Amino acid sequence: MFHVTTAVPARTEVCGEKKENESQKYFQPGPQEQERTTVGSPLDNRLDTDRLLSFASAFSYLSRACSLSSKQGIGTMLRLSNKKIPLRLAVRQLHSTANRRRELFDPNNVERASDEVDVCIVGGGPAGLSAAIRLKQLEQEKGKEIRVVLLEKGGEVGSHILSGAVIEPRALNELLPDWQSREDHPLKQPALNTHMRFFTKNASYPIPHPPQMSGKGTYIVSLSQVTAWLGTIAEEMGVEIYPGFAGAGLVFGKDGVVGVRTNEVGLDREGRMKDTFEPGMEFRAKVTLLAEGAHGSLSKEAIRRFKLREGRDPQTYGIGVKEVWRVDPSKHKPGDVLHSMGFPLDWKTYGGGWVYHMADNLVSLGLVVGLDYSNPYLSPYRELQRWKHHPYFKDLLEGATRIAYGARSLNEGGLQSVPKLNFPGGALIGCSAGFVNVAKIKGTHNAMKTGMLAAETAYDVVTDEAASEDPEKSTDMSKYDEAYRNSWVYQDLHEVRNVRPSFNTPLGMFGGVVYSGLDTLFLKGRTPWTFRNTSGLSDAAHTKKAKECKPIEYPPFQPPLSTDLLTSLALTGTNHAEDQPIHLRVRNYIKGENEASAETEGGLSKEHWVEGKDVKREHVRVNVGEYAGLLGRACPAQVYEYVDDEASAAGATDGEGWGGKKLVINSQNCIHCKLCDIKVPSQDITWTPPEGGGGPKYTVT
Repeated sequence: MFHVTTAVPARTEVCGEKKENESQKYFQPGPQEQERTTVGSPLDNRLDTDRLLSFASAFSYLSRACSLSSKQGIGTMLRLSNKKIPLRLAVRQLHSTANRRRELFDPNNVERASDEVDVCIVGGGPAGLSAAIRLKQLEQEKGKEIRVVLLEKGGEVGSHILSGAVIEPRALNELLPDWQSREDHPLKQPALNTHMRFFTKNASYPIPHPPQMSGKGTYIVSLSQVTAWLGTIAEEMGVEIYPGFAGAGLVFGKDGVVGVRTNEVGLDREGRMKDTFEPGMEFRAKVTLLAEGAHGSLSKEAIRRFKLREGRDPQTYGIGVKEVWRVDPSKHKPGDVLHSMGFPLDWKTYGGGWVYHMADNLVSLGLVVGLDYSNPYLSPYRELQRWKHHPYFKDLLEGATRIAYGARSLNEGGLQSVPKLNFPGGALIGCSAGFVNVAKIKGTHNAMKTGMLAAETAYDVVTDEAASEDPEKSTDMSKYDEAYRNSWVYQDLHEVRNVRPSFNTPLGMFGGVVYSGLDTLFLKGRTPWTFRNTSGLSDAAHTKKAKECKPIEYPPFQPPLSTDLLTSLALTGTNHAEDQPIHLRVRNYIKGENEASAETEGGLSKEHWVEGKDVKREHVRVNVGEYAGLLGRACPAQVYEYVDDEASAAGATDGEGWGGKKLVINSQNCIHCKLCDIKVPSQDITWTPPEGGGGPKYTVT
């Protein structure tokens, strides 16, 4: 039975059907509510903001369910396990009560609503939506109906999507062969000219580019818009999409994953329950597909707990920092694709830039910096701003208007870093696993294809009658891993498997340039060797201590060509409710205790971690004392600051500070790029989902 606990007046309408008197047994209006017990009645000034938020948050799921059921023609019924059952409401009182002390939320002592689905997909990006669409196509082809739910943490599908982006339509052609005949498709600008240049401080020179970078048949797009478009198609096919619902935890059964839990809503900054509190709900699924993008929180948990990276290399990441400008039409070259090497990065730092001339006089430009950079004084944001001081950009952007800014981590590890793709009850798809072809500087085609491959396996699994015998037993998705190894995605990555790793060999950066040039132009991966990360070092471990590095002096900003970070951040539209738990946790996992824990879930030892003043103080000691406060420069949203702390400066050792500094986390600035979780040298920042809907509001990225 599906059960919704919400805050509604005594008389309301559910999907157009009036419900009167049924809730009177739950709702007894106080003296202040006698004149406002119907929807639409005027709310006087005594109804405070928290109560308005309570009304809105409590109805969020209900309204979406009603909207969906109306579209599907099932009235006020919700379908669970392919059965129609009535929606039952339990109603909380709205009348004012005396202020009482908020209780601390205890996740082990909460009753959660639960919904049964066939496939639950976490993440509404290209991979997740391709999987959802393919599942519904198989439903139409094979005639057996399945229920597919997709959870998206962004307020709208596409609002958290950022990429360059030039995409190869190979997977799209397979998924939607008639896409070009759809008038609303956003792939309007084909790539017409592809070239590469080496930048110095004041000049640039043409250089050969790898043949894999050829723009033939590709399109310059806003991936945010492409994703939003795919979302409309998925909904039309019957996929239930719930934007604003973040996947916060895996639900475990007897031997693995049996679904996903959404996060709590209505907790204050201290983790106490406000009047608006609503517990997260469980979506129990036969198959759970994780499509969160690079370094997703649930993907990270699944990889860690099921040891999916055993025998594989650590993942390597880059941080992409991007802007979109509307340029003078006389300087716009529709379809022009430029990639760069050299300035502004030094010869020790892996990375490069791009300039893509989109449709409608828009230009996408940005810089990717490999997160294995060694100098803690480096700032990816400042590197991008310095790059724009080059004469090339001063000319291109003269009279132009910047309309968007954003940043996102991306996978660069390639074939050797792809983890085992399946775990009991689910699988990793798209950038949750990491299928970017570094030589092509493209990954969307591979992300979409892996979503389709996983969907084909998932459909067979959930329509197998044996899969429904025991809802606590996890399903087997191993055939998806086999399908991937027999697909063109594997071949695409195998050909360029040595390109990115060649920059981390004894050959050094210049040796990597030479080798990758030979490999992409002549060898094309036909070698008996494969470069491996034998050291097992993560990107964070490549960071040198501040005393070994020279501080970087960045030039002053030159508005409007280059601006300070907060000015750029305003273009993201990012926003989080301030009175909620900080979703960037300073946390240390207790590895030894986790391995030996007697508590189990899904056949695994239950994880434990520690947070608090001691952990934060040690974080400051390491990151300020040894790495000059790296996150204060590395974060592209100014989330982290190391500010003066009088207590520790005076010698106090029982607070959060150390050596006169303490950490301040401006979590409301977060644009969900995941850099902090990846790059912090102490590896004690864990990114967790904030309340659903919070974060950036990308539209043209």
